[in-house]
Amino acid sequence: MIEEGQAPGADGERAEESSEKQQPKKKGSFWKELPILLGVAILVAIVVRTWVVQTYYIPSGSMENTLQINDRVLVNKLVYDFSEPERGEIIVFTAPESWRSVMEEDEFIKRVIAIGGDHVVADEEGNISVNGEPLEEESYLYTNPLTGEQDVPSQDPFDVVVPEGRLWVMGDHRSASGDSRERFIRTGGDVESSTIPVDAVIGKAFVLFWPFNDFNWFSVPSTFDDVPEPS
Repeated sequence: MIEEGQAPGADGERAEESSEKQQPKKKGSFWKELPILLGVAILVAIVVRTWVVQTYYIPSGSMENTLQINDRVLVNKLVYDFSEPERGEIIVFTAPESWRSVMEEDEFIKRVIAIGGDHVVADEEGNISVNGEPLEEESYLYTNPLTGEQDVPSQDPFDVVVPEGRLWVMGDHRSASGDSRERFIRTGGDVESSTIPVDAVIGKAFVLFWPFNDFNWFSVPSTFDDVPEPS
């Protein structure tokens, strides 16, 4: 039945008009959104680099053979906000000015050998012990690729109790590393000058990612598992 005053097909026309009004508006074009996406990506990258993870390259041979010159590592900058550096870890830190040969080169990478309160000793044969436990360091100490000879753990004897809040650090290439042992000998036994404050630590190196063929996750050598807490 057709009601009076209503033209045939009017309902259909109104339905079409209503459908058109309900269609969603077109989204902004990709090119309009691209600057926003790029801005967010840059902001995230800055946040990650500043507070979480940062890439470092290795400028010297002080950590050979564990790390070679121009290797790239990733450093976790957040981990020590929740914990303290541990023996055996590889860390990046801001070096004291007295350690630097060039003032601008202020970030060093070394292995933590002893922490605050530890008694670290190198005997006359060059072997190192921490809190009376001898360290077996053959797995990471530098080995000359031509002769097969391995560095001795320490070229000089020393006997040190590490102050609280400080770290005794050494490179794996002991004969070519400016580190705690080297500073201890150079300063005539100044323990403060030979150690670094925990607050100077930037982060923990956790992976070698370049060259990709040498990719390696860093773990604490098992010899440190047996080191007792200081008495």
